[in-house]
Amino acid sequence: MKKNENPAYPRNYELWYTYSAGYNRELNQAINAALDRHGVIDSATLDRFYDEFVSPLNLSDRLGDVSDKMAEEIAELLTRIEESSGTVGEYGRELNEAADTLSKSSSAEQTKAVVKRVLSATRSMEERNADLEKQLKESRQQITDLQDNLEAVRTETITDVLTGLANRRHFDQSLERLMSSERQEGNDLCLIMCDIDHFKRFNDTYGHQTGDQVLKLVGATLKQTAKGRDIAARYGGEEFGIILPQTSYDSACVVAEQIRTAIMKKELVKRSTGETLGRITMSFGIAVMNDSDTPDSMIARADAALYKSKRDGRNRVTGEEALSKDEMPPAEVA
Repeated sequence: MKKNENPAYPRNYELWYTYSAGYNRELNQAINAALDRHGVIDSATLDRFYDEFVSPLNLSDRLGDVSDKMAEEIAELLTRIEESSGTVGEYGRELNEAADTLSKSSSAEQTKAVVKRVLSATRSMEERNADLEKQLKESRQQITDLQDNLEAVRTETITDVLTGLANRRHFDQSLERLMSSERQEGNDLCLIMCDIDHFKRFNDTYGHQTGDQVLKLVGATLKQTAKGRDIAARYGGEEFGIILPQTSYDSACVVAEQIRTAIMKKELVKRSTGETLGRITMSFGIAVMNDSDTPDSMIARADAALYKSKRDGRNRVTGEEALSKDEMPPAEVA
C-alpha cells in the first residue's frame, strides 16, 4: 500500500491482505498484470479491483440469506398444504358419519340435526379453504419476490460494477465451459482480447472519473456487439475479452474490426464542462481454439496478438495467424 501510495482505507487493507494470502487467483492475476504494465496501482484501479474481485465474495452471504428465506417459505407452504389435507380428511369423515347416521335415521329431528351438522362442517371447510387460498397466494408472491432477489444477487456476482459487462470470474468460468462444449460439438470458438490505447495517459490528463466514463462507453459498445451466446467481459483495468462460440476466425476478425471502428468514431465530450476530449482507439488480438488449447493458452495467444497490435502502432486488429514464431507465447503457456 505504501509503495503504491494507496489511502489507508479498510477496503484497501482487505484487498492487499487478500492479495498477500494468495487465495483469490483472479485478483492476484489482475494486480500482477497491472504492476507489470504500469509499475504501480493507483487508487481508482484499486477501487475497480476491489469491486470486481473482492466485493463479490461478500455477495455469497446475501445469496445464502435469500436461499435460506426461500427454503423457509417453501417449508411453510408445504406445512399449509399438509394442514389442508388434514382438514379435507376431517371433512370427509364428517360427511361419511352424516351419511351413516341418515341411513339409520328414523325421525325428522335426527335428520334435521344431521343436516345442521353437515352445513356447519361445510361452512367451516369453506372458511378454511378461503384462508388457505389467501395464504397460498401470499406465498406464491413471496416466492416470486425471493426468486427475483436471488436472480439479482446472482447477476451481481458475475457482473462488473462499472461497465455492466461480465466480470473476470464469469469470463474465466465461461471460457472454460464454452471451450469444452464447443469442442465436444465440433464447433469453432474464438477469443478477442482488446484494450484501450494510451488509457493511463488519458486518465492522467482528464482524471479517473472521466476515465470511468470511457470504460462505460466501451462496455456499452461491446454489449451492443455481443450476440446470442457471445460473452463480453471486463478482463481487468482497461482490458476486455470477448468469447465468441460457434464463430470462425475470419468472422471474429470482422467482429473485432466492427468494434474498433465503432469506438474510433465516437467523439468524447466531458459532460461537466462540454469540453471536447477527442477520440479513443483500441487494439485487438484474436485467437481461435485448437485441439490442445486450455483457457490459459488461448488467452496467451490472444494477448500476444494484442501486444503485436500495440507494437505495430495501435488502433488495429491482429489475429494469431499474423504472429511470427518468435512472437508466439512459450509452449508451456500456449
